[in-house]
Amino acid sequence: MANNKTSILKSGWVLGLFSLIGIGLVSLTYSITHEKIADNERLFILQNLRELVPETLHDNDLLTDTLQVVDPSAFGNKHEVTIYKAIKNNKLMAIIASPTAADGYNGSIKLLVAIRANGELIGVRVVSHHETPGLGDAIDTNKSDWIYGFNGRSLNNPVSRLWQVKKDGGRFDQFTGATITPRAVVKAVLRTLQYYQANQETLTTITQATNNG
Repeated sequence: MANNKTSILKSGWVLGLFSLIGIGLVSLTYSITHEKIADNERLFILQNLRELVPETLHDNDLLTDTLQVVDPSAFGNKHEVTIYKAIKNNKLMAIIASPTAADGYNGSIKLLVAIRANGELIGVRVVSHHETPGLGDAIDTNKSDWIYGFNGRSLNNPVSRLWQVKKDGGRFDQFTGATITPRAVVKAVLRTLQYYQANQETLTTITQATNNG
Protein backbone atom coordinates (compact mmCIF):
# COMPACT_ATOMS: atom_id res chain seq x y z
CA MET A 1 0.00 0.00 0.00
CA ALA A 2 2.81 2.35 0.91
CA ASN A 3 4.55 1.52 -2.36
CA ASN A 4 1.39 2.41 -4.27
CA LYS A 5 1.15 5.77 -2.50
CA THR A 6 4.82 6.46 -3.20
CA SER A 7 4.34 5.53 -6.86
CA ILE A 8 1.31 7.82 -7.16
CA LEU A 9 3.20 10.69 -5.52
CA LYS A 10 6.17 10.18 -7.83
CA SER A 11 3.87 10.13 -10.85
CA GLY A 12 2.24 13.34 -9.63
CA TRP A 13 5.59 15.03 -9.20
CA VAL A 14 6.73 13.92 -12.67
CA LEU A 15 3.51 15.14 -14.28
CA GLY A 16 3.79 18.43 -12.42
CA LEU A 17 7.40 18.83 -13.49
CA PHE A 18 6.59 18.16 -17.13
CA SER A 19 3.69 20.61 -16.92
CA LEU A 20 5.97 23.31 -15.55
CA ILE A 21 8.55 22.61 -18.25
CA GLY A 22 5.81 22.78 -20.90
CA ILE A 23 4.49 26.07 -19.59
CA GLY A 24 8.02 27.45 -19.46
CA LEU A 25 8.72 26.45 -23.05
CA VAL A 26 5.47 27.98 -24.26
CA SER A 27 6.21 31.22 -22.40
CA LEU A 28 9.76 31.33 -23.76
CA THR A 29 8.57 30.69 -27.31
CA TYR A 30 5.93 33.41 -27.00
CA SER A 31 8.46 35.86 -25.62
CA ILE A 32 10.97 35.18 -28.41
CA THR A 33 8.27 35.34 -31.10
CA HIS A 34 6.79 38.53 -29.65
CA GLU A 35 10.21 40.20 -29.55
CA LYS A 36 10.95 39.12 -33.11
CA ILE A 37 7.65 40.55 -34.34
CA ALA A 38 8.33 43.81 -32.49
CA ASP A 39 11.83 44.00 -33.99
CA ASN A 40 10.45 43.40 -37.48
CA GLU A 41 7.86 46.13 -36.98
CA ARG A 42 10.54 48.58 -35.84
CA LEU A 43 12.71 47.74 -38.86
CA PHE A 44 9.76 48.23 -41.20
CA ILE A 45 8.91 51.58 -39.62
CA LEU A 46 12.55 52.67 -39.80
CA GLN A 47 12.75 51.69 -43.47
CA ASN A 48 9.71 53.83 -44.24
CA LEU A 49 10.99 56.72 -42.14
CA ARG A 50 14.27 56.67 -44.05
CA GLU A 51 12.39 56.66 -47.36
CA LEU A 52 10.32 59.66 -46.30
CA VAL A 53 12.99 61.70 -44.53
CA PRO A 54 16.47 61.71 -46.10
CA GLU A 55 19.54 62.09 -43.92
CA THR A 56 20.00 65.63 -45.26
CA LEU A 57 16.97 66.61 -43.18
CA HIS A 58 18.02 65.23 -39.81
CA ASP A 59 20.95 64.36 -37.58
CA ASN A 60 18.92 62.73 -34.79
CA ASP A 61 17.59 59.22 -34.15
CA LEU A 62 14.11 59.19 -35.68
CA LEU A 63 12.97 56.12 -33.77
CA THR A 64 13.74 57.50 -30.33
CA ASP A 65 13.13 61.23 -30.80
CA THR A 66 9.36 61.09 -30.60
CA LEU A 67 6.25 62.52 -29.00
CA GLN A 68 3.16 60.60 -27.92
CA VAL A 69 -0.07 62.42 -28.73
CA VAL A 70 -3.74 61.63 -28.15
CA ASP A 71 -6.08 63.35 -30.61
CA PRO A 72 -8.79 61.04 -32.02
CA SER A 73 -10.27 63.72 -34.28
CA ALA A 74 -6.92 64.28 -36.00
CA PHE A 75 -5.47 60.80 -36.05
CA GLY A 76 -8.49 58.47 -36.13
CA ASN A 77 -7.25 56.65 -33.06
CA LYS A 78 -8.26 57.08 -29.42
CA HIS A 79 -4.91 55.71 -28.28
CA GLU A 80 -1.52 57.41 -28.23
CA VAL A 81 -0.11 58.21 -31.66
CA THR A 82 3.60 58.53 -32.26
CA ILE A 83 5.03 61.66 -33.87
CA TYR A 84 8.59 61.21 -35.06
CA LYS A 85 10.70 64.37 -35.16
CA ALA A 86 13.33 65.08 -37.80
CA ILE A 87 15.80 67.50 -36.25
CA LYS A 88 18.99 69.02 -37.65
CA ASN A 89 21.26 71.40 -35.76
CA ASN A 90 18.64 71.55 -32.96
CA LYS A 91 16.01 72.78 -35.42
CA LEU A 92 12.78 70.97 -36.25
CA MET A 93 12.92 70.16 -39.96
CA ALA A 94 9.94 67.84 -40.26
CA ILE A 95 7.53 65.61 -38.39
CA ILE A 96 6.30 62.18 -39.33
CA ALA A 97 2.91 61.41 -37.82
CA SER A 98 1.31 57.97 -37.69
CA PRO A 99 -2.44 58.51 -38.17
CA THR A 100 -5.03 55.82 -38.80
CA ALA A 101 -7.66 56.02 -41.53
CA ALA A 102 -10.34 54.21 -39.57
CA ASP A 103 -12.88 54.25 -42.41
CA GLY A 104 -11.10 52.04 -44.93
CA TYR A 105 -13.19 49.54 -46.90
CA ASN A 106 -11.92 46.55 -44.93
CA GLY A 107 -10.93 48.26 -41.70
CA SER A 108 -8.25 50.60 -40.46
CA ILE A 109 -5.38 51.82 -42.64
CA LYS A 110 -2.25 52.84 -40.75
CA LEU A 111 -0.15 55.57 -42.31
CA LEU A 112 3.04 57.54 -41.95
CA VAL A 113 2.65 61.18 -42.99
CA ALA A 114 5.83 63.27 -43.30
CA ILE A 115 5.44 67.05 -43.18
CA ARG A 116 8.18 69.65 -43.60
CA ALA A 117 8.43 72.46 -41.06
CA ASN A 118 6.79 74.79 -43.59
CA GLY A 119 3.68 72.57 -43.76
CA GLU A 120 4.49 70.92 -47.08
CA LEU A 121 4.09 67.17 -47.40
CA ILE A 122 7.26 65.22 -48.00
CA GLY A 123 5.25 62.09 -48.60
CA VAL A 124 2.91 59.42 -47.27
CA ARG A 125 3.35 55.69 -46.76
CA VAL A 126 0.93 52.93 -45.84
CA VAL A 127 2.20 50.89 -42.91
CA SER A 128 -0.61 48.34 -42.76
CA HIS A 129 -4.01 47.71 -44.33
CA HIS A 130 -6.54 45.00 -45.16
CA GLU A 131 -7.90 46.44 -48.39
CA THR A 132 -9.11 44.27 -51.25
CA PRO A 133 -6.30 42.86 -53.43
CA GLY A 134 -6.44 44.25 -56.94
CA LEU A 135 -8.65 47.16 -55.91
CA GLY A 136 -8.07 49.06 -52.67
CA ASP A 137 -4.52 47.80 -52.23
CA ALA A 138 -3.38 50.32 -54.86
CA ILE A 139 -2.55 52.56 -51.89
CA ASP A 140 0.53 50.35 -51.44
CA THR A 141 3.71 51.47 -53.21
CA ASN A 142 4.24 47.88 -54.32
CA LYS A 143 0.96 48.03 -56.25
CA SER A 144 0.83 51.54 -57.74
CA ASP A 145 2.35 55.01 -57.54
CA TRP A 146 -0.93 56.60 -56.33
CA ILE A 147 0.45 57.42 -52.87
CA TYR A 148 3.20 59.56 -54.41
CA GLY A 149 0.50 62.02 -55.48
CA PHE A 150 0.71 63.53 -51.99
CA ASN A 151 4.34 64.58 -52.43
CA GLY A 152 4.71 68.35 -52.22
CA ARG A 153 1.06 68.94 -51.33
CA SER A 154 -0.09 71.23 -48.51
CA LEU A 155 -3.25 72.82 -47.14
CA ASN A 156 -2.92 75.41 -49.91
CA ASN A 157 -2.03 72.91 -52.63
CA PRO A 158 -4.80 72.16 -53.24
CA VAL A 159 -7.10 74.28 -51.10
CA SER A 160 -8.96 72.41 -48.37
CA ARG A 161 -12.24 71.95 -50.32
CA LEU A 162 -10.31 70.04 -53.01
CA TRP A 163 -8.83 67.59 -50.52
CA GLN A 164 -11.20 64.91 -51.75
CA VAL A 165 -11.22 62.28 -54.46
CA LYS A 166 -12.38 63.45 -57.88
CA LYS A 167 -15.69 61.61 -57.54
CA ASP A 168 -16.48 63.94 -54.61
CA GLY A 169 -15.36 67.05 -56.49
CA GLY A 170 -11.75 67.01 -55.31
CA ARG A 171 -8.27 66.80 -56.79
CA PHE A 172 -7.22 63.24 -55.98
CA ASP A 173 -7.78 60.19 -58.15
CA GLN A 174 -9.90 57.31 -56.94
CA PHE A 175 -9.40 53.71 -58.03
CA THR A 176 -11.52 51.89 -60.57
CA GLY A 177 -14.11 50.04 -58.54
CA ALA A 178 -12.72 51.32 -55.25
CA THR A 179 -13.50 54.80 -53.97
CA ILE A 180 -13.78 54.21 -50.23
CA THR A 181 -10.09 53.36 -49.73
CA PRO A 182 -8.51 56.43 -51.38
CA ARG A 183 -11.21 58.65 -49.86
CA ALA A 184 -10.25 57.42 -46.38
CA VAL A 185 -6.54 58.01 -46.98
CA VAL A 186 -7.06 61.51 -48.39
CA LYS A 187 -9.18 62.46 -45.36
CA ALA A 188 -6.57 61.09 -42.94
CA VAL A 189 -3.74 63.00 -44.62
CA LEU A 190 -5.79 66.21 -44.61
CA ARG A 191 -6.57 65.86 -40.90
CA THR A 192 -2.88 65.34 -40.17
CA LEU A 193 -1.93 68.49 -42.09
CA GLN A 194 -4.58 70.42 -40.19
CA TYR A 195 -3.26 69.08 -36.90
CA TYR A 196 0.26 70.19 -37.79
CA GLN A 197 -0.91 73.66 -38.78
CA ALA A 198 -2.80 74.05 -35.48
CA ASN A 199 0.08 72.72 -33.35
CA GLN A 200 3.17 73.82 -35.29
CA GLU A 201 4.27 76.39 -32.73
CA THR A 202 3.83 73.93 -29.85
CA LEU A 203 5.75 71.19 -31.62
CA THR A 204 8.60 73.58 -32.41
CA THR A 205 8.71 74.88 -28.83
CA ILE A 206 8.75 71.36 -27.36
CA THR A 207 11.58 70.39 -29.69
CA GLN A 208 13.69 73.41 -28.75
CA ALA A 209 13.05 72.91 -25.03
CA THR A 210 13.98 69.22 -25.23
CA ASN A 211 17.20 69.83 -27.13
CA ASN A 212 18.27 72.71 -24.92
CA GLY A 213 17.35 70.93 -21.69
